[in-house]
Amino acid sequence: MNKGSMTPASLYFRHTQAEYLSSGRLWQGIPGLERTSGGVLYACWYSGGKTEEPGNVIIMERSTDDGETFSDGFLLVRHDDPEVRCFDPALWCDPHGALRLFWTQSRGFFDGRDGVWMSVCENPDDPKPCFSPPRRIANGLMMNKPTVTRSGEWLFPCAIWNNEYAKPLEEHPELAKEMRSNVYVSVDEGRSFTFRGSADVPDRTFDEHMVVEKEDGSLWMLVRTRRGIGQAFSYDSGVTWENPGFSGHYGPNSRFFIRRLQSGRLLLVNYVNPTYAFESGYSVRTNLMAMLSEDDGKTWIGGLMLDTRRDVSYPDGVQDSEGRIWLIYDRERYKAKEILYACITEEDILAGQLVNSASRLRCLVNRAGGSPR
Repeated sequence: MNKGSMTPASLYFRHTQAEYLSSGRLWQGIPGLERTSGGVLYACWYSGGKTEEPGNVIIMERSTDDGETFSDGFLLVRHDDPEVRCFDPALWCDPHGALRLFWTQSRGFFDGRDGVWMSVCENPDDPKPCFSPPRRIANGLMMNKPTVTRSGEWLFPCAIWNNEYAKPLEEHPELAKEMRSNVYVSVDEGRSFTFRGSADVPDRTFDEHMVVEKEDGSLWMLVRTRRGIGQAFSYDSGVTWENPGFSGHYGPNSRFFIRRLQSGRLLLVNYVNPTYAFESGYSVRTNLMAMLSEDDGKTWIGGLMLDTRRDVSYPDGVQDSEGRIWLIYDRERYKAKEILYACITEEDILAGQLVNSASRLRCLVNRAGGSPR
């Protein structure tokens, strides 16, 4: 048994452990973001130790003043076994308003099976929110938000890596069908979870996939690959996936973000013309942009540049009840060590510049190794 993926981490609220507070962290990145119906912002990411390694922990912060300040040390998720790491967190407010925190656990960097864990907060707007005991819901990893279909099913984009970090298949032969970009489903609003199907997209690397329900009811999966964003389609609610290939969206082999907005448009946050680093032979994560589609992803319009700097990555986001789009990402995980957010509108994206007086870019959530603001 892989203890790391089969036993729960512990949750520490309003923690004061110096090494995990802003001033003590040596690096940080890979964030998630949610906004509750009452307007509270929750941000999460992972850190701990010197790099991505055993002993990693999940950090969560909370803002009750529209992102002006965030609470350092609000929540820490840490496994008691130092050989186990907690990583790849995700935040999601479900259709009933409960805040769900997801993360992955593994013994060592990757133990071949890992496990997606979940803790649920039914009262995220309360001054003292309460989270449920952690519960393992799936094999593998999940760092992107679930999708709720028109039929009411909740689709969870989980994966078991099949790349240079993957363990030989003989260690977990029972998981052969899950060493792909998977979909788990809950048909009872989060009480139970089952594996439904998977896509085998060429050149995928860490998967980090997301699923969109198209207007015709089919499912569109977008997947991280070495050349940009791959894709596959399902016409049977995710059981089988067809036409795996390239979507036409290039990128520097990094996470992207896609979501259906209240207007019906699709929002995509991805890289545009990333800088190519000739000295190292790979594309640098630069020029992170938000764009929109009015035809279910066939074409894209607008284009608001969020950040042109080097090493900006891993966007996540949410649209609030007022239509504002909140996006979070990291910058220079080992140098600047910043978690940043933007608050924008569809009008800003269509105009290619901020036209809403309340919109803002490159706002600081946290900077490690010093003052949190």
